[in-house]
Amino acid sequence: MAAATAATSSSSSSTTQNPNPFNLPTWLRCPLTFLYPPPPPPPPPPPPPPPEPAVVPLEPRQRLPGLRVTTEYDSEEAVFAHKVSCKLAGGLAKLRLSFQSDPQGQGEDPRQLFSTPVLGFVTKHFSAMYDVERNNALLRGNASLPGGAVQLRASHDVKEQEGEVAVITRLGDPSYRLEISSLVPYSGLPRATLHFPIGQVSVEERTTEDDQKMLSVYGAAKADFLDGILTAQYNENDLNLRYCYKDNEVTLIPSVSLPSNAVSMDFKRRFGPSDKLSYHFNFDTDDWNAVYKHTIGKSYKLKAGYDSEVRVGWASIWAGQEEGKAKTAPMKMKVQLMLQVPQDNFRNPSVLFRVKKRWDL
Repeated sequence: MAAATAATSSSSSSTTQNPNPFNLPTWLRCPLTFLYPPPPPPPPPPPPPPPEPAVVPLEPRQRLPGLRVTTEYDSEEAVFAHKVSCKLAGGLAKLRLSFQSDPQGQGEDPRQLFSTPVLGFVTKHFSAMYDVERNNALLRGNASLPGGAVQLRASHDVKEQEGEVAVITRLGDPSYRLEISSLVPYSGLPRATLHFPIGQVSVEERTTEDDQKMLSVYGAAKADFLDGILTAQYNENDLNLRYCYKDNEVTLIPSVSLPSNAVSMDFKRRFGPSDKLSYHFNFDTDDWNAVYKHTIGKSYKLKAGYDSEVRVGWASIWAGQEEGKAKTAPMKMKVQLMLQVPQDNFRNPSVLFRVKKRWDL
């Protein structure tokens, strides 16, 4: 019985392991593919999604021109100065209105909230300023011929019936220019000014107190000299010579006027990127003044000084660049607060302040 079981197990294993139990010939061992249909072709790819409808941008609404309002107040004059302006035609022109306000009045003058209005229209080549109280207009214009070789400039005061016309032309090299200007109506020889790389010379006709006409000469020139810059200015027999030496820390500026022989000296010392001392001394009058300046960033400045001519010591705080515009200051507002202490009456100091604010509407 065990032998039969072993024989059955052996024949079963041999049947499982024999790939050709029926001993078929070789040509019948290949798969009979002709008995089965071919597989179906793959389904076609899905169609592409329909294109998104084109979005036509809506035309922006025509906005009103933006207004810029600037208000300035000086406590020493106690008057508000206002300017309102807006750009027209995409910035090609500007309409401007300026006026003053005196809410308290000074002396016998009553308070005025709208005084001395001036209306202006300004473009690149033309401007017109109309003074409402004086009923007068000042016109200015400039133009240039193709190539810029010749430029024209003119101004006219409507009420006074006076003006000036000038012609500026290049003399070959752009650094050499000749300017000829004359008053309108004609009242004498035109003024001629020659501009060259190191300066300029002007010649014009003037009338003396004795009603005599004479030619007046004005000239200015500068050149490099001893690691600095030497500047000479001549005006009606007065000659001023000024030398400026400057490096990263020290600035030295001596000057002399002839024939008066007036001599002065300016000295500036920088102690770092934020601290600077300036000193001026006049040898003729022995007057002097000194100023110490400390800056905090680009928008804040502390200054203190003394002026011997008026015998006053002072200190001031600036918020916003001293020479900059209000639009570059923090919150578009410039503020100056000054304390003045007279040397002869130091118990009665005075406080002055100036504020300039801009709004973009």
